[in-house]
Amino acid sequence: MSFEYEKYIRTGTLPHIWCPGCGHGIVMKSMLRAIDGLKLDKNNIAVVSGIGCTSRLPGYLDMNTLHTTHGRALSFATGIKLANPKLTVIVISGDGDAVAIGGNHFIHAARRNIDITLMIFNNSIYGMTGGQVAPTTPIGAIATTMPYGNIDPPFDIVKLAEGAGATFIARTTSYHTAQTEQLVKQAIQHKGFSVLDIIDACPVQYGRRNAPRDATEMLKVQKDNTVPVQLAQKKSAEELKNKIITGIFVKKELPEYAETYYNTIMPKAKAK
Repeated sequence: MSFEYEKYIRTGTLPHIWCPGCGHGIVMKSMLRAIDGLKLDKNNIAVVSGIGCTSRLPGYLDMNTLHTTHGRALSFATGIKLANPKLTVIVISGDGDAVAIGGNHFIHAARRNIDITLMIFNNSIYGMTGGQVAPTTPIGAIATTMPYGNIDPPFDIVKLAEGAGATFIARTTSYHTAQTEQLVKQAIQHKGFSVLDIIDACPVQYGRRNAPRDATEMLKVQKDNTVPVQLAQKKSAEELKNKIITGIFVKKELPEYAETYYNTIMPKAKAK
């Protein structure tokens, strides 16, 4: 079915800067289809990013957008949400931007349970700055700062988000476009801090130094190695080795931060 992407795009900003084979554009399409499916008014959406390949995305959107400093997107987004809780606030971030440079902001946004949707485009590398090792780079993988193979254990973003208190956590891949669309919808609809770990492909900075090198093969790996979370619960650790577990891991209701702020702090401040 045809889809009118142009109504959400600043067409004058095209062509985009992403490399051939990058998965970011695929995820952006799923995101726009989710927004359209929810019938959200684009004038009531704020999309915020930090720095990196992923963070170029808001520049292409004909919405309220903010391109901020590296790792600080959640701080800016928190201010936006507190100033205008009626806005749908979406943060676009890479794995380095979100859980390395922005790691402190990530865990505190999660524990506050502020109503923000964080989409992490997880391609296991710092792409824009030259292919440095990232907090999600697998052990043994080659990066410009780990030319003999990475020895740092990678973060599991799902477990990190759960430990920090996020109330909606899910994982998908750039291959699974329909699932990504549905999970973005559910993340936006969730009242609280939502984290989407989206396994993505960077054939230029990650793939050319590691296998598979080809963009198509990287998508095939995503296709052939995913296991739904419900099925994963019935498998052993050995059976799940090198598998990508997808689906919703956490979904629970807790008081939302902006609502708590306006119901408890503001009345006391006004009474003084």
